[in-house]
Amino acid sequence: MKKLVFAALIVLPLGIFLFFNQTQSKPHILQQSPSPIPTIKEEKVEIKASFTIITGSITRSFANPKYHQKSADVFITKEDPSIIHVTKIGTTWQDFFDTLPMKLTKDCLTSGDGERLCNTDGSLKFYLNDIEDKDLLEREIKDGDKALIKFIAF
Repeated sequence: MKKLVFAALIVLPLGIFLFFNQTQSKPHILQQSPSPIPTIKEEKVEIKASFTIITGSITRSFANPKYHQKSADVFITKEDPSIIHVTKIGTTWQDFFDTLPMKLTKDCLTSGDGERLCNTDGSLKFYLNDIEDKDLLEREIKDGDKALIKFIAF
């Protein structure tokens, strides 16, 4: 009988402890997955602008197919090669000229045929919407913009 009472005194509290310990919910440590890195969604736009390049008394033509549709983001077409089509927001004038098989910087214009016209030999000027703008190449192309690049030899 003593063994039975002893066993009851030991086993009963142990059983109660185990019973309640199993039925109570244990706190769970939540592992947080890493936050996704936000991506910048490139917004597509439909902007049209125009440009003209004049060297001396010559208005340069961009009718040659070598100038057409060189990028999906900014391009000219054979239908009207003076109209720039911009489909990516934030596109600058430099972005556009960089797509063409020519080179244009603040100081020099190198034509598609390799002719080099620089400020050391004349005056290279940039105009945006009929206002002289030395920083034209850095400007974002806006709908309806008109750019004029003009070189006059000394």
